[in-house]
Amino acid sequence: MSAEQTVGEIGEQGLLELVQSFCSGDLVGDDAALLTIPPQQSLVVSSDTLVDGIHFSDRTTPPHAAGWRAAAANLSDLAAMGAQPLALTISLSLPREQSVAWVLELYRGLTACCQRYGAVVAGGDLSRSPTVAIAITALGSVTPAQALRRQTAQPGDAIVATGWHGASRAGLELLLHPQAGQMLAAEARDRLICAHQYPRPRFDVLPYLEALTLEHPPAAMDSSDGLADAVLQLCRTSGVGARLDGAALPMPPELASWLASETALEWTLYGGEDFELVLCLPEGAARSLVAALGHGAAIIGQITAGSEVTLSTPDGSSPEQTLTLTRGFQHF
Repeated sequence: MSAEQTVGEIGEQGLLELVQSFCSGDLVGDDAALLTIPPQQSLVVSSDTLVDGIHFSDRTTPPHAAGWRAAAANLSDLAAMGAQPLALTISLSLPREQSVAWVLELYRGLTACCQRYGAVVAGGDLSRSPTVAIAITALGSVTPAQALRRQTAQPGDAIVATGWHGASRAGLELLLHPQAGQMLAAEARDRLICAHQYPRPRFDVLPYLEALTLEHPPAAMDSSDGLADAVLQLCRTSGVGARLDGAALPMPPELASWLASETALEWTLYGGEDFELVLCLPEGAARSLVAALGHGAAIIGQITAGSEVTLSTPDGSSPEQTLTLTRGFQHF
């Protein structure tokens, strides 16, 4: 088998042998994998599909980064539930002409992300397709009392974003249009591009949350579909509204020196794929959490009674706006 060959040339068995070399040896080889769940914990299951031309492309995402992003997107859903990762299964659909070298780099990126966060690849499936598609199921575990849900936000809670938003969208812009952002330092450009190609699921937040004394369970979800989307989804599920402070949004400092203020705000609210956590919890606990996290973490607003989610600035420098789910990325 040579990396210069295509998957059509090495055939199904050759491709199967290649991808199984990246899997945990004691979990593959049968019709299904056997996983042991820690005692007194619940199984957490999430799935996601990434399609060439929709979620990644050779223009912006080399195969190693595509693999990392595919794993990170699924692992982030586990972090948003308060869970620790156990394993991923990967169903890979490929055209016959796809190179073996591309598949190797994809799996190297996938397994690098899994190893970073303590997960293993536990098998999956292979299929021929006119378009590359990566369908992943992520499995994790959590003690039921520590599980994070979207439905527990209460009026008066502070809303916390655990890090910068808009960085991934900015990195995508730099990849699509290399001539953009010429005023940015090389380190700043690299940082934004890395935010897009190699996002980091926020498992590091969970120990800080567990150490807090809380009056009620925090509400949580990840911001993969955008900061505004996360706040709106949390509010809808919890039956509450929110008031966001435009001056407190965790906008990467690079955006202010590069973009018009309207564009920077749009990318911060709706850019997506930053894979941070958005949390609703009592204000005292929120302040303690933000102080512990640092590095872009911020209290961005407050949960209110009612159902409307608004954005304003305390000094009235910008008109109040109502946030909606229709402005972010929509598949259909």
